[in-house]
Amino acid sequence: MTSFLLKTFLNLFIVIDPIGLAPIFITLAGNLTLPEQFGIARRAVLVSGGILLAFALGGNLLLDYLGIGIEAFQVATGILLFKIAVDMVFAQRERETEEEAQEAQAREDISVFPLAIPLIAGPGTLASILTLQSESEAYEWGWLIIFGIASVVLLITYLLLCFSRYLANFLGKTGVNVITRVLGIILSALAMQYITDGAVVILKGVVNS
Repeated sequence: MTSFLLKTFLNLFIVIDPIGLAPIFITLAGNLTLPEQFGIARRAVLVSGGILLAFALGGNLLLDYLGIGIEAFQVATGILLFKIAVDMVFAQRERETEEEAQEAQAREDISVFPLAIPLIAGPGTLASILTLQSESEAYEWGWLIIFGIASVVLLITYLLLCFSRYLANFLGKTGVNVITRVLGIILSALAMQYITDGAVVILKGVVNS
């Protein structure tokens, strides 16, 4: 249980990457007052939390409807997370296109887009939630554990966004990049574990058939 709790926390914390969000948040909302920044951060976290909850409750139904096995989804999740990890290690992580960034700059309320989607509740986060949910079936109230840990990570994200101005100044660009690279290395290991676990089950099914 302890290893699953730690794995879930590390997975969600690294994929959401609240530390890496700090400079992005300052770029988008740095000209606003602190109360306005707090309000945007609160709405972004609440919206992304609702998205994660909805996906956790209905994600498996969607996979069943599309005829996608959880092992195949697990491999796909691992590949996606590995791509994100590589971008983090080389400090080339892009969560939105150039056009989306320009649109975000022109918006007065950036809480839903691009903060909630795709910066917090992005493809990697949604895929991780669904993969972790399949692993949690071995534990009683496993889905509740995942959502509880996700809530903790979102709370940390909210706090770091609220104090992103001070965090960015304290760490500096170099500090943020160093932490992001270390988290990227850890994420790459988690991604490879997802790919290996899913591939082994798929190969066993092929051999037995």
